[in-house]
Amino acid sequence: MRINQSLTIICLLLLFGILPGITSAYSTPDSIVAAGKVYVASTTYDPGVFFTGDTGTVTVYVANGNSNQSIVVNHATIGDKNIRLTSSPYDTSANIGPLQTQAFTFSVATDAFDGTYYPTFSLSFRDADNLYYRAVVKVDNTPLELTLVDSPDAFTPGNKKTISLQVANPRTNNVRNVVLQVAGDGINATPTRTFIGDLAAGSKVPVNFTVTPDHPTTILLTLNYDNGDNPHTVTLEIPVVFSTDKKQANPVMSNVQVKTDAGIYHVTGDVNNAGLETANTVMVTSLAPAVPQDPYKTYVVGALKPDDFGSFEVTFTVGAGNTSIPIQLSYKDADGNIYNTVQDVKIISSGLSTSTEANGTSSYILPIAAAVIIVIVFIGGWALYLRRKK
Repeated sequence: MRINQSLTIICLLLLFGILPGITSAYSTPDSIVAAGKVYVASTTYDPGVFFTGDTGTVTVYVANGNSNQSIVVNHATIGDKNIRLTSSPYDTSANIGPLQTQAFTFSVATDAFDGTYYPTFSLSFRDADNLYYRAVVKVDNTPLELTLVDSPDAFTPGNKKTISLQVANPRTNNVRNVVLQVAGDGINATPTRTFIGDLAAGSKVPVNFTVTPDHPTTILLTLNYDNGDNPHTVTLEIPVVFSTDKKQANPVMSNVQVKTDAGIYHVTGDVNNAGLETANTVMVTSLAPAVPQDPYKTYVVGALKPDDFGSFEVTFTVGAGNTSIPIQLSYKDADGNIYNTVQDVKIISSGLSTSTEANGTSSYILPIAAAVIIVIVFIGGWALYLRRKK
């Protein structure tokens, strides 16, 4: 019995004598000093700024500042009540070589509201105490902005109009896969889908599309984008109401005159733009029963800015018995829509070579002949008077 007790005591003494040696092998002043040169070089989040409910990743870069000693770590994790860890922590040992950097990537999620949060990153050393670091992350629910920059003063059925938008990113992080979609009942939009791609923080891009409505309706704009891998959406509605466009071009014919030469009518005049927008490709031509003839079957006046004017001349023939001819004035707006107006111009239909004003006054041939006859009669009468007086 005494021998067994003695052996037990000896074993315990040996054990207590060995354990301090084992402990000192893992935790020494040198290992603590070496661990003190290990630090968090940087952290990155994807997305850079979270929406409430977003999931993402955080990568912590740990650097070994020792120039000649490796560091062994065996546990790494991150998170708190606001930024939850959704992946497993690092529980296996890793060796960080001298002046090397090791990346630790974690999946995280947040239900926190707008604000700045500080989840704690912890790293365990094999030969020293733990490293703790508070990694800053922001939660911001500011969405992208979809702004209507320019819209038609009025919509009209079947006419194409251009709508100008601006897509802006007021956030402090980049977003990606930005796509604008255009939809609506009774409209034909071009394009219906515009891929914008990545949009940097604080940047903006213009987006234009055309729409041709069939009836009053609502245009629905949907802006889709990804914050990290999290989809988000912004919508905007534009009402389509039919009315008269008060700004559109308004070309008007004036000072119209009509002359004939060898059976061909020449109609001349001016075109004034009384509207507030440019009238493009202004053209003047005659309509049936007139038959356009060279040299001016159709006269192209060109573009007329507001308050601008241009002259025109059209030539045509017409059958007997017609007292007026429709003259068509056409132009295009900025979207390529064609507008037509028709004005009746009075003429005197005759197979003779005549010269006629637009208001329908008679020809000059007969009045000239009558004047000549009167002069001849007067001269003859005066000569007879002088002869009798003698």
